[in-house]
Amino acid sequence: KETGLPISFGLSVNKVVSKVATGEAKPNNQLVVDSGYEKPFLAPLSIKKIPMVGDKTYQTLRNLGLRQVSTIQQMPMDVMQRVLGANGTVIWKRANGIDNRAVVPFCERKSISTERTFDRDTIDVHRLRGILTAMTENLSFQLRRGGKLTGCVAVRIRYSDFNTYSKQLRIPYTSADHKLIPMVQDLFKKLYGRRLLVRLIGVRFSHLVPGNHQIDLFDDQEEILNLYAAMDRMRERYGDKSVIRASGLGAHTIGRMHNPFNGDPPTLLAHRKQ
Repeated sequence: KETGLPISFGLSVNKVVSKVATGEAKPNNQLVVDSGYEKPFLAPLSIKKIPMVGDKTYQTLRNLGLRQVSTIQQMPMDVMQRVLGANGTVIWKRANGIDNRAVVPFCERKSISTERTFDRDTIDVHRLRGILTAMTENLSFQLRRGGKLTGCVAVRIRYSDFNTYSKQLRIPYTSADHKLIPMVQDLFKKLYGRRLLVRLIGVRFSHLVPGNHQIDLFDDQEEILNLYAAMDRMRERYGDKSVIRASGLGAHTIGRMHNPFNGDPPTLLAHRKQ
């Protein structure tokens, strides 16, 4: 209510039913499945709504004539096991609303990511590169703020035909913008090959470990490290986007923005007034 952000959630006796209920509650609504009513709630839904049923499993089940969750509920569990192996047992249990996994209140974060879906699909490569720079810069700041390093970088693209592609790269652990931005841009260059309008782009850092950026004796200069520290202090005080690379302004403006230093250390900054 205070932020005005839409939120949807499902409430039930276990995680899997709550997850399905959350999907059914969208957009901006809530759904409660009372104890004992898990199977009737799930029964009329498509088998695609069961968590763990991806495109391949869905096609396998459809080839068997299965369409609704109620059909799986009526099948013996061993039949599903013969068709899908161990996954068949899990899917059968989930179709019947059975999920005994404990709710863990906290777990160490394993990845951070950000995505942007465009109101209008775009083919403006300069703008896409600028947005990727801004995304990488912001995620790098989040790493440093949380005392984390990333060991794997991924870029995701969804085209106007809704086909989605991603590519990732294992890297030496780091949280430095000037090392991560060129990697992200290189992944984008390798990934973006269809020359179709782009609907969504995203960046993801995974394989996170605790730690701080280690000085590279050959590449890093004290001035660059001091600059990062100063930038991060300004962001802490004035907000994540108070200091950004000029090449990342494409994330906040519609016009094309040429990248003057292609991920090099941030010698040119734009300070946004608060």
